[in-house]
Order: sequence, then structure tokens, then C-alpha cells
Amino acid sequence: MSWDIADFMIFGALLSGVAGCFLVVVRMTDNIAYRTGVGIALAAAFILIWVSGAVGIIGDPENDANLMYIGVLAIGIVGAIAARFETRGMMLAMYATAFAQMLVAVIALLAGLGSTGPVWPWDILVITGFLTVLWLSSALLFRKRYRHP
Repeated sequence: MSWDIADFMIFGALLSGVAGCFLVVVRMTDNIAYRTGVGIALAAAFILIWVSGAVGIIGDPENDANLMYIGVLAIGIVGAIAARFETRGMMLAMYATAFAQMLVAVIALLAGLGSTGPVWPWDILVITGFLTVLWLSSALLFRKRYRHP
């Protein structure tokens, strides 16, 4: 992969956005479980955007099936906003995001999307498993915070 100036600018903007969001959370609360839950969710979102945009999860990056991951992110973002970033709602939003992550993989595998790739279906299974673990880890940290304020 050969990076050009636009790639570096996108990476920088994405990294700045994630860091900025995390700094807001750090100022919002001093609870370690909540901070860590947000940090893991932001890391998962960053990885999802970067991997699906740079190399593609479902086939190559130009495969339109990768656009389904916008829905995964939308569920997490809309869920967090609807919950007003309160702990219980954040927990539910991260569970929903994990479910959406797995649902995209099931759709892709059942439809044979990206099946021309050299490592299909492992590319979809591995990244989905990794990201699902991150979303669930975030949810469990919010759950911990919710049960033990």
C-alpha cells in the first residue's frame, strides 16, 4: 500500500477526532470503567473505519458491501447520543453495536460477499471477532460502572 498526502490527512483527522472525543470524556468523568469503556469503543470505531477504508473487510476497499459498516457505527453513535451518554444507555448501545457487527458478517458470509478474496471467509471472521470482542468489552465496562457507581 502506498500512502499519499490525502491518506495521511485522513489518518490525522481520524486520529484527532478520536483523541478529541476521549479528552471530552476524561473531563466529563473520573470513573475509570467509564473512561476505559469509551476508550475501547473509540478504538474499535477507529479500527473499523481504518481497516474497512484502507484494505476492506469484505473484499477490497472498493466493494460496496463495506458500506454496511457505516450502519454499525451509526448504531453506536446514535445509541450513545440517545442515551445522553449515561452509563446504562452506553452499555446497551455497545451491545447493539456488537450485534450489528456480527450481523454484517452473517449477511456478508451468507450472500458470499467478498468471496473472491484470497483469504475469504477468514478476513471477515477474524476482524468481526476482534471488533465484536472490543464492542462487548466496552459494554461490560459500562455494565460494571452501572452496577457499581
